[in-house]
Amino acid sequence: LLSQFDPDNTGYISTEKFRSLLQRHGSELDPHKLEVLLALADSNSEGRICYQDFVNLMSNKRSNSFRQAILQGNRRLCSKALLEETGLSLSQRLIRHVAYETLPREIDRKWYYDSYTCCPPPWFMITITIVAFFLYNGVVLDRFVLQVTHPLYLKNALLYHPQLRAQAWRYLTYIFMHAGIEHLGLNVVLQLLVGVPLEMVHGAARISFVYVAGVVAGSLAVSVADMTAPVVGSSGGVYALVSAHLANIVMNWSGMKCQFKLLRMAVALICMSFEFGRAVWLRFHPSAYPPCPHPSFMAHLGGVMVGITLGVIILRNYEQRLQDQTLWWIFLAIYVIFVLFAIFWNIFAYSLLDLKLPPPP
Repeated sequence: LLSQFDPDNTGYISTEKFRSLLQRHGSELDPHKLEVLLALADSNSEGRICYQDFVNLMSNKRSNSFRQAILQGNRRLCSKALLEETGLSLSQRLIRHVAYETLPREIDRKWYYDSYTCCPPPWFMITITIVAFFLYNGVVLDRFVLQVTHPLYLKNALLYHPQLRAQAWRYLTYIFMHAGIEHLGLNVVLQLLVGVPLEMVHGAARISFVYVAGVVAGSLAVSVADMTAPVVGSSGGVYALVSAHLANIVMNWSGMKCQFKLLRMAVALICMSFEFGRAVWLRFHPSAYPPCPHPSFMAHLGGVMVGITLGVIILRNYEQRLQDQTLWWIFLAIYVIFVLFAIFWNIFAYSLLDLKLPPPP
């Protein structure tokens, strides 16, 4: 239809012709897309609309030019907010609640609702929670957790141990072991309640990157700052996701419309503080089977640092290209430098320092 209004094939039509086209065929469009098209027309100071911007909107592709036109628009979307609409099914209301929990702007919430198809589903968080935790611990080990009071606590090929730090897989696989049912339970709850909605909005690639980066930073932080301790639990990845989400809420406080956001933040912080306090107490509590120490709590702090740096950038830039973000490259460079420093530290520092490491399991 737009080609009829652009006989010279310039790729542009006037805003007047564009409005007449919307008035004629607006009833055939999704109302949310119609609102954004009107905002696009009102925001254009040159009096013309690019055909490609129209194509990008209808195909759910947010180009930089289209996004900039919307951000600079002088027309506020004045229709009802998503949650105020009536006649919603349970799945529709669930998707809209997820949008309000994670996105600070109404235009992004509407865009997410229009484009979300639940394909693929949030497979990463669900898989790593159900399969990794319950299937491995329950079926293979015949118990759901490794109790740190058990003499076989360290005799496991997955947890991180300072004497076995050359086995590189342990810097990741330690997340499959937990020090007690309460440790496992709290991590699983936080991982599902926070991780699944974030993955629904931002996709598996971004969320898995934050999670794995937090896991690696957690074990490397232990190898640098608490060199004699082992590590178990997924707190590094979980704390990276939760801290990134909480920091995003604080930075966009006025735009976040999630219900009881202050109460939810308080509950999340209390749960995280309780679990972290428990980890600190356990670390310095006398071991039931000396000289085998209790697990370190430094993985929690490594995850938090990843969350408030890389995680915040990833969650703040909804569907925008990270390679265009200067701050993203700065934080990524800092993270890479830390990883390289920790690798060299593990190679040389342990042999140079006079440390009394626990015996190998």
